Amino acid sequence: MSLDEIKTAFTQRGDKAFRGQQVYEWLWKKSCIRFEEMSNLNAETRNWLNSNFIIHAVKVEDKQISSDGTIKSGFRLHDGLLVEGVLIPADDRMTACVSSQVGCSLTCKFCATGTLNRERNLTPGEIYDQVVLIRNWAQTHYQKPLTNIVFMGMGEPLLNYSNVLGGIEKITSPEGLGMSSDRITVSTAGIAKMIVKLADDNVKFNLALSLHAANDTKRNQIMPINESNNLHAVAEALRYFHSKTKKRITFEYIAFNNFNESLKDAKELLDFCKKVPCKVNIIEYNPTGDNQFEKADTAKIDNFCAYLERNGIVARVRRSRGKDIDAACGQLANKKHEEAIVS
Repeated sequence: MSLDEIKTAFTQRGDKAFRGQQVYEWLWKKSCIRFEEMSNLNAETRNWLNSNFIIHAVKVEDKQISSDGTIKSGFRLHDGLLVEGVLIPADDRMTACVSSQVGCSLTCKFCATGTLNRERNLTPGEIYDQVVLIRNWAQTHYQKPLTNIVFMGMGEPLLNYSNVLGGIEKITSPEGLGMSSDRITVSTAGIAKMIVKLADDNVKFNLALSLHAANDTKRNQIMPINESNNLHAVAEALRYFHSKTKKRITFEYIAFNNFNESLKDAKELLDFCKKVPCKVNIIEYNPTGDNQFEKADTAKIDNFCAYLERNGIVARVRRSRGKDIDAACGQLANKKHEEAIVS
């Protein structure tokens, strides 16, 4: 419910509208999930809220802590469905990786989430709740504030456009968590028309493209979305996004063994990087267990990165995290799904 809707509910019962403001602050500023904890409301009002409204809070199903400090959880939604969230501690950063959909419809070949059907979109509240729960881990386990949020978990954020933007509004609003939009990155597999819409809506957060190959032939093999949103179309959309927002694009590039990690591939990526101001994150592959892809050799990854840097591209290698837990996107949800089938 919006603030106005909550205020109206109070005035219709003969109460003051400011009570709605109090409830709204409890929900979005204080992240309260129980009406009985709203201590500046009298008992009669709290009972009325309990009798007439429900807070569909996301709950932690289980939690895995890696030896490298990465924390991953399955989050159980009110209808029994499961999504994943991760806390990634690194130097002075505490990054929350959150999901935007239950499952995914894009079937990227290297992603465990791609083997799951898309059940539904997450609501703004469910997106917000993931951030709150992961923020609490940062405070509890590391005594540090959450610094960054990346939409790189389950789902394609731009296919849940309005809810993702609604969740970000709750996270960044002074009436919500008050986080900076500059600390939020939304990652897309490349939906050209929705990238254009982001630009027209003048969003303030950062944009990343899951690229993984800089020619259409290879990208078609691993990302079927490329067949309807080829690299030319995506590049045009990214150029438009940059012209409107002035924000540099991040290219996410997972290096797969004997597929996209040669210097020829690096040259193709360099050429693509010239189309729009950007930086490149080269990512070590975290195998999903199907043996279809393997992590590229470390020396090859380093040579790949060095080639880009020598040619003026800001590039860095993102080492694989959470290797001893189900940290790859979709792994934990797949495991839970398989356990449910067996049981």
